[in-house]
Amino acid sequence: MNPSQAFCDRLGVAHPIIGGPMYPCSNPELVAAVSAAGGIGVLQPVSLTYVHGHEYRAGLRYIKQLTDQPIGFNALIEQSSRAYHQRMVRWVEIALEEGVRFFVTSLGKPRWVVDRVHAAGGVVYHDVVDARWAAKAIDGGVDGLIAVNSRAGGHAGPQTPEALIDSLAPFGIPIVAAGGVGTPEEFVHLLGLGYAAVQLGTRFIATTECKTSQAYKQAIIDSGEDDIVLTERLTGVPVAVINNEWVQRTGTRAGPFARWMLRGAKRKHWMRMIYALKAGIALKSSLNNERKAEYWQAGKSVAGIHDIRPAGDIVREYAAAWQAAQSSG
Repeated sequence: MNPSQAFCDRLGVAHPIIGGPMYPCSNPELVAAVSAAGGIGVLQPVSLTYVHGHEYRAGLRYIKQLTDQPIGFNALIEQSSRAYHQRMVRWVEIALEEGVRFFVTSLGKPRWVVDRVHAAGGVVYHDVVDARWAAKAIDGGVDGLIAVNSRAGGHAGPQTPEALIDSLAPFGIPIVAAGGVGTPEEFVHLLGLGYAAVQLGTRFIATTECKTSQAYKQAIIDSGEDDIVLTERLTGVPVAVINNEWVQRTGTRAGPFARWMLRGAKRKHWMRMIYALKAGIALKSSLNNERKAEYWQAGKSVAGIHDIRPAGDIVREYAAAWQAAQSSG
């Protein structure tokens, strides 16, 4: 059995496509649309609650009203504070109670999530950018890896998709490509390299279901690869964004005080909380207006995105391209 079919069978989905969790863009309607079309949409709990205003359990049930297909949950597990950790533990528990069985962990040690999810018969994949972090994730018991490459939006990795799978394949567990896929041809190419599935983010922002501003969507359509730059001013580490007027005015480097804070083992958590608060205010505002004074996260896949379409149409188009490639190959 090829890796893609094994992935689909394990998760109970029709197509090896993940709708990546995005802050602030993972609104319930978008998550549900990806899953309803045969992929698997992954909800981002802070987006669900803080950005889109749903009480957490009610938001999960709303997604389930929109589709009866599997959905996933993104657990950002860096322990920036005890209160945040306790909230994430509770969110994971409620997700399991509501029937979620696919979890994507990020930014921390996944063992506690793995133990709880495995006990419920679920599956955990972990975000990694290289083999060193992959080894730590596997030590934590994860079932697969989300391989974030240099073409991704948000916190992009340093390696190309080709180099990354070469370095991760020896671990012998399923690997999902994340980053740089804006066309069916790119999707087929990555699956052909041996990836079990592909996670799409930027492509799903430019959809009718995504509740971000029209200006953000239009910027994705209008941008090319050279318009994607890295800024430290969102989280303290480089984040891939569209080089709009706001970025040009504010710059991309963290200031001296921020760099000093980020160098300290304890201080860095406080600085990241400050960044997260500021970024959250800016990103949340982009959902409801057309201002260009925003950070618009996006990957180099913008080069292949030329229209705003229903998410389900994108899933079906990509799946058809992969099926055609299998039939001809």
